[in-house]
Amino acid sequence: MLEALTGIGLAASAGLNAWIPLLLIGLLARFTSLITLPHAWHWMTNGWILGILSVLLAIEIVADKVPVLDSVNDVIHTSIRPTSGGIAFGAAADSHTVAVSDPSQFLSGHEWIAIGSGALIALFMHLMKSTARPVINTFTLGLGGPVVSTAEDATSLSLSFVAIVIPILVIVFLFVIIFIFWRVRRRIRRRKAAAALARPPIPPPTLLPPPR
Repeated sequence: MLEALTGIGLAASAGLNAWIPLLLIGLLARFTSLITLPHAWHWMTNGWILGILSVLLAIEIVADKVPVLDSVNDVIHTSIRPTSGGIAFGAAADSHTVAVSDPSQFLSGHEWIAIGSGALIALFMHLMKSTARPVINTFTLGLGGPVVSTAEDATSLSLSFVAIVIPILVIVFLFVIIFIFWRVRRRIRRRKAAAALARPPIPPPTLLPPPR
């Protein structure tokens, strides 16, 4: 159960930011005892890999806060975030953490199930994020995008850490995230409906008499 919650939390985090969960897993595995990766996933602690992930994270953080460019960034990450979510879930399913001391029984060695599940979870979160962002930019004239992006990055980081240290709280995080997205979309729909009602009606076209 805890292995699944850890994987779900990391995969959902990847749906908001592709690189935060991977970088956090690598850093914690290399410099702390909070997570111990099995041999097959030990490459995530490599210094070059951590450096590359840091650069990619910096690029995404900047690109995701610029209106229009953030939507382009979401399109590019349509395949990247699910891949990251699959990797994060797969690595977590096989790892020892402070909450999981015996991950060997989880999925009985069928790592592909964990990877596929993580990809689907990350894709779901990515679709929520990418469909909401253009609407938020439109109704806030681009001012809301950077604020929302910063909140998403903070949520991704917090959710990744909680998934490793206190995985039971992942349930609370996911409920809050989905509720917030639902409220935002509902409010946007109301504003769109109000704006449509406020527009003056278009007069019918004037019919000209037929020529004689």
